[in-house]
Amino acid sequence: MNNSSLRAGLASGFLALGLIAGCATSEMKSAAAPARVENGIYVGANGMTLYTFDKDAAGSGKSVCNGPCATNWPPLFASDADHAAGDWSIITRDDGRKQWSHRGKPLYFWIKDQKPGDKTGDGVNNAWRIAKE
Repeated sequence: MNNSSLRAGLASGFLALGLIAGCATSEMKSAAAPARVENGIYVGANGMTLYTFDKDAAGSGKSVCNGPCATNWPPLFASDADHAAGDWSIITRDDGRKQWSHRGKPLYFWIKDQKPGDKTGDGVNNAWRIAKE
C-alpha cells in the first residue's frame, strides 16, 4: 500500500469516527430532561413541584434523605434507560435506586403537595427549597 492510499484510508477512518462521535453527542443533547420549568420552578412529569434538601452536598453524588425522610420526600427516580446530560445527572441512592439531580442537587417531591402547583414543602424544617431555574 502506498502512502497516498494509506493517508486516504486514515482520513476516511477519522471522518467516520467524527461522524459517530457527532451522533453520540447529538443523542445526549436530545435526551429529554426529567423535569420541566413552570413559572420559574422545576416540576416533575406529573406537574408536581420539585425540591432540594439543604443537607445534600451539591455534587457529592449522594442523597442523605433516606428511610422515613424519603417516605415524606419521595425522590425523583431515574430509570435504567435514562441518561444524564447538561445540568442533569443521576446519582445512586443508598438503596441502590437511581435518582435525578440538577446542578448536583438531588430532587424530591413533597408528600403533602396534593395537586400540581402546590408548594407547601418550601422552607419545611428550614432545610427544603423549591428547585428553581
